[in-house]
Amino acid sequence: MKKNLNKKDCERRMMEIRAADAGEGVMRLEGYAIVYEQPATHTLNGRKFTETIKRGALDGAEMRDVPMKYNHADSVLIMARTRNHSLRLINDDTGLKIEADLIDTQSNRDLYKAIHEGLLGEMSFAFSVAEGGDSWTFTDDEDFREVNNIEKLWDVSVVDSPFYDTTSIYARSLDLLENEKRRLDSLREIDVLKEKIRLKGKI
Repeated sequence: MKKNLNKKDCERRMMEIRAADAGEGVMRLEGYAIVYEQPATHTLNGRKFTETIKRGALDGAEMRDVPMKYNHADSVLIMARTRNHSLRLINDDTGLKIEADLIDTQSNRDLYKAIHEGLLGEMSFAFSVAEGGDSWTFTDDEDFREVNNIEKLWDVSVVDSPFYDTTSIYARSLDLLENEKRRLDSLREIDVLKEKIRLKGKI
């Protein structure tokens, strides 16, 4: 059964974005929103969580209409969008590269100048993982997650502060981890029950 995608349940991660030289009068932004096969480790209260987005994770992702926003805000004018080709998403061997040519609006000029001068340099992207699209490994002091199937890319966003920092990333990942552990525990309980029924039938 296909799950209903809901943006409030999506995950977000931080990457870098930069102003690129594309000729006079062109406000172009570039960066990799996702880098494949690059483990990212976060630590909270002495416990580590490592996540890796695997190469090919975006091969079937929904990315037909992805906006570039500022601070993920719906109240601010969209900076660029795949729908009109001002935002281009390039899925290559390295990861997901972003190229955005900003239209000439006052808000875009202000944001581009802030990025060009180094006041802004962080980009957040929002995504949902497909059902069964990740795998987990649990150890005593560190947990590992591999994401191999992203179902939807919701947006990319230039942000002025890392409100999706390592702490919030870890907190979201802990929720996912606990859900996965509960799911595995339920499967084990079912297997034990089936074995009991099987043995009882032999008595």
